[in-house]
Amino acid sequence: MRHWGSETRYLLLSVAPGALCIVVFLVLPSVYLMGMAFLSNGPYGLPTLPLSLQAFRELAGFGFLGWSPGNLYTLLRSLWQTALATVLVIVIAYPAAYTIATRPVRWRAIMLLAVVVPSWTNQVIRSVGWMNILAPDTPVSNLAASLELTEAQMGLFPSQFAVIVGLVYNFLPFMVLPLYAAFERLDHSQVEAAQDLFAQPWAVFWHAVLPQTLPGLMAGTVLVAIPAFGMYVVTELLGGGKATMVGNLVARQFAQASNWPLGAAGAIIMIVMTLVGLRVLRRLGQRLGGDREVVL
Repeated sequence: MRHWGSETRYLLLSVAPGALCIVVFLVLPSVYLMGMAFLSNGPYGLPTLPLSLQAFRELAGFGFLGWSPGNLYTLLRSLWQTALATVLVIVIAYPAAYTIATRPVRWRAIMLLAVVVPSWTNQVIRSVGWMNILAPDTPVSNLAASLELTEAQMGLFPSQFAVIVGLVYNFLPFMVLPLYAAFERLDHSQVEAAQDLFAQPWAVFWHAVLPQTLPGLMAGTVLVAIPAFGMYVVTELLGGGKATMVGNLVARQFAQASNWPLGAAGAIIMIVMTLVGLRVLRRLGQRLGGDREVVL
């Protein structure tokens, strides 16, 4: 009994610093933020009593000038851009991860390093780099103009296209790495069996490859979709106000519009949408995985 008590105290002491950090830097700010959303907006933008649902009404578009769908458009735009960027990342990451996993061992580390190294650079610097690449009168913009995809001298930045490019570029490593780990554990005998039965390539992928790599796909989707939904830097720099997302809306309420309760309400909506997305991904993983358990 004494031995069990000493082990328990040692375990509690080991966990206490991490638990304290979580409480101080995550739980308490989240509770404060949620409480702020139900307060009124003071004369200088600071939350004040009495309790009110005005922030949520404003978030839904109801203001002193009537109803405006602007905030709802921002939410729908955020969902659309996040979904599109996530799908594009998956399409690019699958062949990239497979290619890396099937190379000789001495090349795998180098290729993985080439994927990861760009993410070591500050996100602002990477976004500014894309601003220069997609700016007017650059080779990429001139090529798009010659293909009549955009008007001459207009460039591809700022635009929604530039935001999608920035999101895909920033989050691609977060999908490649989990998929690479899944491909390393791939049972190639199942793939060979499907090919021996003359299955079409898409059928081989759907029945032999996807179920085995599903845990990596689900993990990568979570790592990509959740931060992309609340992205601020990429959309602010590459969007130029043309592709505002929920993260920009929340940040502006705290910095420019001086409406902290509205910003807190927007943050709560982001948290709720994140939890809903995790639930949907979990159900989708169960459906696609069949008897394989996919834990999120």
